[in-house]
Amino acid sequence: MRDDSFYAAIGGHDTFVRLVDEFYRGVAGDPVLRPMYPEEDLGPAARRMTMFLEQYWGGPSTYSEERGHPRLRMRHQPFKVNPDARDRWLTHMRAAVDSLDLAPLHRAQLWDYLERAAHSLINTFED
Repeated sequence: MRDDSFYAAIGGHDTFVRLVDEFYRGVAGDPVLRPMYPEEDLGPAARRMTMFLEQYWGGPSTYSEERGHPRLRMRHQPFKVNPDARDRWLTHMRAAVDSLDLAPLHRAQLWDYLERAAHSLINTFED
């Protein structure tokens, strides 16, 4: 882990935990997204997302150590990720990003990645 990473610059683990916790607060009440999480408790999904984002942004490599290569498209393939699901995901993630006190450049950089990732995971255009 580098001290000059994006991960370190925005506050490290605590910032990513706050981001993901806020995101899953939105998901918990979303009638389209919530069924995509088979576990009764969203905690395991939140932990996986936190580890993934931390690793992506230069933090600990715990995600790969525990789960292997991220393979995001493969991991999301069993779920119907259509434009509506993408837009709902982005709505909850936008609220989560906005809840953080990030510098404008960091907020823009994080949002750019999240938006591109969400678009890349669409795997159907069916309702």
